[in-house]
Amino acid sequence: MLRIYYVMLDVIRLVRPVLVKIESRDRDLAKQLRTAENSVVLNIAEGSGSKGGTRLERYRTALGSAKETWGCLDTAEAQGYVAEIDPRIYAGLREVIGTLIKIVR
Repeated sequence: MLRIYYVMLDVIRLVRPVLVKIESRDRDLAKQLRTAENSVVLNIAEGSGSKGGTRLERYRTALGSAKETWGCLDTAEAQGYVAEIDPRIYAGLREVIGTLIKIVR
């Protein structure tokens, strides 16, 4: 299993209180955030158990979902649903995204 699998699980744990705040203001955005962050972990796991083109495609999907997770958080902040996002969340996402970019090139 890639190390970023565990990094992303930590990101999800850090996002949980933010998600609760978002959900109280915008259920749709909270659902999209939850789906995106879960997709990152699940696709990394699936890619780790795949070969060839399937493996690469799962990692590409994880990359897109990681970027979507980032976008959901930025949107929540821009909408005023949350005051500030914990910088550790963005640091973890940066690590996940950076690693996935290297893998899918």
